[in-house]
Amino acid sequence: MRITDLLKPEGIKLGGKANSKLDAINQMVDLMAKEGNVVDKEKYRKAVLAREEESTTGVGDGIAIPHAKTDAVSAPGLAAMTVPAGVDYDEPDGDPANLIFLIAAPNTKENVHLEVLSRLSTLLMDDDFTSALRNAKTVEEFRAIVDKAEGDKVAAEEAKEAASASGASGYPDILAITACPTGIAHTYMAAEALEKKAKELGYTLKAETQGSVGAKNVLTADEIAHAKGIIIAADKNIELSRFGGKQVYSTSVSAGINDPEKLIKIILNNEAPIQTGTAAVAAASGEKESVGHVIYKNLMNGVSHMLPFVVGGGILIAIAFLLDGSAAGASDFGSHTPLAHFFKATGDAAFGFMLPILAGYIAMSIADRPGLAVGFVGGSLANAGYNWGWLSGGAAVGGGFLGALFAGFIGGYLTLYLEKACEKLPDSLEGIKPVLLYPLLGILGIGLVMFTINPIFAGINTAMTNVLNNMGTSNLVLLGAIVGGMMSIDMGGPFNKAAYVFGTAMLAEGTEAGKVIMASVMVGGMVPPIVIALSTTIFKNKWSEADRKSGIVNYIMGLSFISEGAIPYAAADPVRVIPSCIIGSAVAGALSAMFGCASPAPHGGFWVIAIISNPVMYAVALIVGSVVGCLILSFWKKPYEA
Repeated sequence: MRITDLLKPEGIKLGGKANSKLDAINQMVDLMAKEGNVVDKEKYRKAVLAREEESTTGVGDGIAIPHAKTDAVSAPGLAAMTVPAGVDYDEPDGDPANLIFLIAAPNTKENVHLEVLSRLSTLLMDDDFTSALRNAKTVEEFRAIVDKAEGDKVAAEEAKEAASASGASGYPDILAITACPTGIAHTYMAAEALEKKAKELGYTLKAETQGSVGAKNVLTADEIAHAKGIIIAADKNIELSRFGGKQVYSTSVSAGINDPEKLIKIILNNEAPIQTGTAAVAAASGEKESVGHVIYKNLMNGVSHMLPFVVGGGILIAIAFLLDGSAAGASDFGSHTPLAHFFKATGDAAFGFMLPILAGYIAMSIADRPGLAVGFVGGSLANAGYNWGWLSGGAAVGGGFLGALFAGFIGGYLTLYLEKACEKLPDSLEGIKPVLLYPLLGILGIGLVMFTINPIFAGINTAMTNVLNNMGTSNLVLLGAIVGGMMSIDMGGPFNKAAYVFGTAMLAEGTEAGKVIMASVMVGGMVPPIVIALSTTIFKNKWSEADRKSGIVNYIMGLSFISEGAIPYAAADPVRVIPSCIIGSAVAGALSAMFGCASPAPHGGFWVIAIISNPVMYAVALIVGSVVGCLILSFWKKPYEA
């Protein structure tokens, strides 16, 4: 596939005029629509503008590359416009944009076109190429310039690969990694800018691009060993464990595009910090991350790794109870028959990893691999409940979920402290730090901490359990409404995850009230996609054809407890969709608690309804909440206009 396969004549406008950035984007979207690869022009336009709100797609030197990847696009496409008088496009250098390329990428697994688009991005870093495009007199000339430049670029890439394979090029002086959230244009432009500037300065630079098509031009261990340093020009987290002992300078992807010489000289002048540990860091975006965001990011790393164990183990345990229904009330309920015992034992094994995994991956997010063992042991000690009194014959009192959270954060920062404390040790000991000193001292330290604080967290857990058990029906209904509504606030974001983590933590306590909360959390998370599905099915005049087609799949996503199915609709119309879903989820959560529905499973949605107590009324709670949300949204939303 070539660039000109995507850039059709009807998608090119020469000598255009635009009075604003929005006007330019609207004209570009109209051009793209003429190519016939956009099935819902308005939805595509909103996706382009949403990307623009994240950060400007103006890259400087008069160039802008707006883009969007969405299911409103049926096939990849390019549109282009020259604006001789220029238009204010929020360019980082303050100059007006006079050469604009619009990218349309379908939301599919097939990403061959992205390699073509990445090649265009690198070509746009060539001043002669962009100057020729600006001066093109006809559409045919414009496309011919693109086609010739691409042919030359492909030939140069093949020659470079051949030289690298033969070993003729040697090791690069400097290495880089470039990445942006979408991985379509800026990733490759930053790589091209850095490589080009390094060549001008008389050095060689190799850039690994982590784009939508995966990592390309991957840095090898030998190249890292021989490099003077590494530049990280990225707007997302980059794993740095392979760069221990090397200079590493982290910055934004836009800095890689607009100020490559400064970044290269930082490495050449030995001004970048040495990566002493192996921690992965978030690349800078011009501002320091807030404390709250850092805590949330580390917490979610633990939660995301924990969930497969919780979900898989929890559902297997629930199946064991379902199979062993005749033994309800017996001391071996869930293990009374061989088949039930199999499911129960397997589920318990998976569920038992919940707290160690949570703590281990929180610590790993903070201190990377050296922190994993320390956090894992801390979580295990929280789970076991070992304490100083236990050593003398007293009871083991588990720190539970809160103890594991504490262990994860303490373990991570304890490891970072050890890394810093060991910096002054002789270089001859460098090799034994990660395999001996960090795990030995870290595990010892977390052991001392957890033996001391386990009784404290056990007391907190007992108090919380007592409060839940003593709650009247009205209080549980209120709590059910709150956690249910939280599941719809951001549908997979911090509020949603906070409610889910709370529900699983209470479920882990094994109380009936905890199961009631879990049921409210789950029904609240099922509502948003079903609200969308019902509205797009019943109130067809309020939605585009593409929205209606996509809405059908939300029945399955909702019943499967996948709240994220409603995200595209919430992003397109947050003012109406989000409040409607919150109200519907809160109603469902409250009704579930009022009916006394209790779920021993932390996931599974409607498919595990057989093991939820009072299943008929649980279904009623789901239906009522979904219908309420659907009606509010559908009467609030204006009819769709094509």
